[in-house]
Amino acid sequence: MTTIRGVANNGGGTTRKPSVNLDEVSKTIIELLQHDGRKSYASIAAEVGLSEAAVRQRVQRLLEADVMQIVAVTDPLQVGFQRQAMVGLRVSGDMTAVADALTAMDEVSYVVTTAGSFDVLAEVVCENDNHLLELLTSRIRPLPGVTATETFVYLKLNKQLYNWGTR
Repeated sequence: MTTIRGVANNGGGTTRKPSVNLDEVSKTIIELLQHDGRKSYASIAAEVGLSEAAVRQRVQRLLEADVMQIVAVTDPLQVGFQRQAMVGLRVSGDMTAVADALTAMDEVSYVVTTAGSFDVLAEVVCENDNHLLELLTSRIRPLPGVTATETFVYLKLNKQLYNWGTR
């Protein structure tokens, strides 16, 4: 059995979520939902040998603990966002403060603290190049502690999958 302690960050800081024990049944439920996020509780219940109510409760616990999310993943280009980019940031001082500030920005879809050439990477989704320019120059580069940025503009989304399973 694996114990996962979910950590939620909704832009207002980090809060601890309750521990969740991931037994084989919970892992199977996660993997089924990774393959098809619209799969019915009844169908999942039949595959894992639980009642529909028990599956619903497990899914709710996994959602509340931020072990997983069930969302519609879109191709931003097809829903009106013409510019995506990954922004690498070099930071002096507290990287967490910069990462937290980025998570509070609506245009930022992904933030990770890294080791290597950049201290923080942030994926941004913008309506167009002017929007990206405004975001970079007016809101990201002026953040306290940011010493340099490098922007990698996406030309084409080649692969975006979230079905890596569990361990």
